[in-house]
Amino acid sequence: MTPGTRPERGSELLGAMLERRYRVDSVIAHGGMSVVYRGLDTRLDRPVALKVMDSHYSANPSFVHRFELEARSAAKLHHPDVVAVYDQGVDHEIDGDHVYLVMQLVEGCTLRDLLQDRGALPLPLAVSVLRPALSALAAAHREGMVHRDIKPENVLIGLDGSVKVADFGLVRATASAGTTTGNVILGTVAYLSPEAVTTGDADARTDVYSAGVVLYELLTGQPPYTGDTALSVAYSHVNSDVPPPGELAPELPPAIDDLVLRATRRDPAGRPPDAAAFLAELDRISSELGLAQVPVPVPSSQQRTQQMAAEDGPGDGGPPTDRIAPITEASVPDPAFPVPHAAAQDAGPRGTRALARPSDEEQTSELAAIGPSPAERHEARRRRGGRAFALWTLTILVIAGLLGGTAWWLGNGRYIQVPRVTGETEQVATQVLRGADLTAEVTRQLDDNAPAGTVISSTPEQGAQILSGDSVQLVVSLGKPKVPEIAAGTGLEQAQSAVREAKLRPVHDTSADEYHPSIPEGSVIRVDPAAGTQLPISSEVRLVVSKGPQPVQVPDVTGAGKDEAFAALQAAGFEPYEAGKQFDPNVEADHVITTDPSAGTTVELSGKPRIGVVVSNAVTVPDLNGTQAEQAQQQLASMGLQLQVQSFFQRPNALILGQFPLAGSKVEPGSTVRATAL
Repeated sequence: MTPGTRPERGSELLGAMLERRYRVDSVIAHGGMSVVYRGLDTRLDRPVALKVMDSHYSANPSFVHRFELEARSAAKLHHPDVVAVYDQGVDHEIDGDHVYLVMQLVEGCTLRDLLQDRGALPLPLAVSVLRPALSALAAAHREGMVHRDIKPENVLIGLDGSVKVADFGLVRATASAGTTTGNVILGTVAYLSPEAVTTGDADARTDVYSAGVVLYELLTGQPPYTGDTALSVAYSHVNSDVPPPGELAPELPPAIDDLVLRATRRDPAGRPPDAAAFLAELDRISSELGLAQVPVPVPSSQQRTQQMAAEDGPGDGGPPTDRIAPITEASVPDPAFPVPHAAAQDAGPRGTRALARPSDEEQTSELAAIGPSPAERHEARRRRGGRAFALWTLTILVIAGLLGGTAWWLGNGRYIQVPRVTGETEQVATQVLRGADLTAEVTRQLDDNAPAGTVISSTPEQGAQILSGDSVQLVVSLGKPKVPEIAAGTGLEQAQSAVREAKLRPVHDTSADEYHPSIPEGSVIRVDPAAGTQLPISSEVRLVVSKGPQPVQVPDVTGAGKDEAFAALQAAGFEPYEAGKQFDPNVEADHVITTDPSAGTTVELSGKPRIGVVVSNAVTVPDLNGTQAEQAQQQLASMGLQLQVQSFFQRPNALILGQFPLAGSKVEPGSTVRATAL
């Protein structure tokens, strides 16, 4: 280092070993409240990211306690889009106390770097970046956690294109060290929700607002509000609606404008209730617009660095995490007038600062400047002299009590032994923990031995020492699994999935399948054992599957009249139709000769099978003997037959004495009947 130059902030820890385990190798990033290092977990021999908080936080017991609680909560978030938290601790050996957090090392860059490299992103790329970020937030919201500081600096992009969200819970931990009242809040003004500015309140909808602002910036290349001071930007969030990004990017579809506006409503009730709902709307709109998932690039200039924001200080190129006074309705200025003098003293929205709400002392400063009269000053000195001894005595006693109480608290007083809750009912276990100043977090699982509703195990286990106010994970039994309710007609795969979800094993034996008149082939008829039956985990549940309606043989309707045959086929479940006419000397006219398929053929009743019916067109020859030849000819003509007469005497009224074919014979239509007449 050149003489006279100042060492780089954070360089004093390079090469050190935090708690004799984590080696500090190099500085990754600086922030207003911490420094992030690349390090090595020497016990597990894996690279890690070490976030070391500034020393003035390490000296604050309130911050250290809150930091431990929030780090434990963040460590419970096991999600591919969340930067994993491995460990936390306080090193007491290296030049004072150092509060640190051990995290997954993400090689790549931050979303801020991508925005600086490319500016506004194309819509498909913006959606591909926001989707995993919302997925990470949704996982946190399901666990009751709120990030409170969503911004591009806290979104990391790996060299493989993965997107991860970092710094869960750190804002809340840092806030506990700054004040015990609502006069100071933390956040990044460019992304703060109106309620975070005015009251300091934060819930899942606060993260939704910040994510909506990030989406605006991804689409336009800039946040919706900028200003010379942090306070002026904060006022914009409170007083103005976020404009639609389409004003700066007219090519954007109206549905995207609407999504940004819904996510950034000033009234939290008008936003999606949490990140999961925001993600569902984003997916729906993406599907409607036909947006394909695209790979997320890493800026070429960042290929060998990891940028991890540490509440973002100068030099990171993005807005920092700010501490500003909550803005009440009474303190919000009229836009037509200048902002208060406190805001004018800011360094702008890109410097870490604290803005305090004007106090009562400031409001009466002019009266204090006038001062009391000489007589009043003399009387005041006399009273102060009488009170001085008592005040000092009281002060010494208070300090001694505080020191003793603090020593006891830092020693054993803040630790509590986990009571025995295994085997108790959930209600009793929760009450026992509450009485021990602990909280219960319940998960449920099936168990063959423990009755439903009883505690199977606790983490930490009975007898472990944990901090007062910490949570104990209770695993509560759901009892043995039950055979699920599967409606008749459910598809086989769906039924098998339902049985597996119940921690049972589905079995389908095709030889046990049955015919069913109404349940389609391949669908489940019933389960065995019946629904609701309790079984040990992984027990077999047999699925009886339908083979469809039972096949039916075509009935024999040969020789039956047409109408009678049609009725018989319909009664058997078929749909008969006339398949034509044929001549058969043995079957009367309009009676059935055959069917197609033929009688006795087995047919599956899938739908309503059609059966062709072939009927006879035979004509029965009448008895013409004794009939005049002319009348006989007319009679045969009406029946579609012809008459050929042989007569010894040609006369019109000759009587027929014989005929061939004989009366009662069956002939084809158009046949000739030969007759002898006299």
